[in-house]
Amino acid sequence: MHVNRLCVEIAERHVGSAGNREAADYFASALQSKNFRVEKPSFQCFDWHDYGSELTCGNKIFQVITGPYALGGLAKGPLAAVSSIAELENVESKGRIALVHGTLAAEQLMPKNFTFYNPEEHRTIIRLLESRGFAAVLAATSRNPGMVGGVYPFPLIEDGDFELPFAYMTDREGKKLLDSCAGEMVSFAVRAERKPSRGWNVIATRDGKSDKRVVIMAHIDSKKGTPGAIDNASGATTLLLLAELLDNHSGQLEIELAAVNGEDYYSNPGEMLYLENNRGKFDNIILGINIDGAGYFKGRTAFSLYDCPREIEAAIRDAFSSENELVEGEPWYQGDHGLFLANSRPALAVTSTEMKDLLEIAHTEKDSPGLVDYKKLADVAMALEKLLKNIDVIA
Repeated sequence: MHVNRLCVEIAERHVGSAGNREAADYFASALQSKNFRVEKPSFQCFDWHDYGSELTCGNKIFQVITGPYALGGLAKGPLAAVSSIAELENVESKGRIALVHGTLAAEQLMPKNFTFYNPEEHRTIIRLLESRGFAAVLAATSRNPGMVGGVYPFPLIEDGDFELPFAYMTDREGKKLLDSCAGEMVSFAVRAERKPSRGWNVIATRDGKSDKRVVIMAHIDSKKGTPGAIDNASGATTLLLLAELLDNHSGQLEIELAAVNGEDYYSNPGEMLYLENNRGKFDNIILGINIDGAGYFKGRTAFSLYDCPREIEAAIRDAFSSENELVEGEPWYQGDHGLFLANSRPALAVTSTEMKDLLEIAHTEKDSPGLVDYKKLADVAMALEKLLKNIDVIA
């Protein structure tokens, strides 16, 4: 089964890795065998390697985790604790190690060059950390499943463009550090490396008789160090199952199956490339569909609609109503269907009703193939096949 190939045989498919390129090539080969025209537009990225971090204060050793994509480096200086923007603006900072904690570390900061969502407060914190002369940055964090899944502690900074060595620790470990070493000299080593690499999207097209198209998308990458079964080998697998159902399909509409590469990478390179390559072409998309988090063995499959014209909405409801495991769910916006919404195109998102579970599973080692119900993926593929036929009639 495709999920086993992507999660077990390949195992590691984070952006920049050899496994990521192998996964994309596997997807491309499967679509070529079904007579899709396949393109593999590429982008530059880096493969990041973590060799461990250390923090000491006197004879005390504290448990720290290297920040994802962190710049490696050695630093030694007084510990400067900051829990608010005001403290960050006013604390003595030159040559010091910043310890970000409390309300200032309550939620993960957006990468500084992230274009889709980047609050001013986040930009301010990053700017102050980089510009005030700190030698390195530590963060003490707790839990925030809404933004980072079930990871504890979560990395406050997950940004390959951040210019200082960075590591993080639990809020409990941070309190121990703060209680015993505030203002004291600490030694901090981040041993990590950014290696230039490449990745690519896979765009598989079945031509139609018109220039109008339906795009069905799933991200093929996973978070580094995680199997990424529900997030999102199940989505990529659903596209491959749909391709099998479309083996003899012909119609008015062009059908595009897109495995984008970078939803779980700090800079979304595959998504940014897709936007660039479709500049001025979004108007011919009559519906964009994103599959992410589908196939979870608990609950049902959930679909949600975004700005769909009446005829498209009716076509969706007709196709999905015949499958009793497919139910309408709450809208959500933290996925690749945002590419369509940002360009004023109608969208459909497919995931699981058990979003609370998924938030605890995503980006952790728990996201394994045993969580996937393959019948649910087949049901989604069959519903999408019917939807494509419905839309083709009204196009």
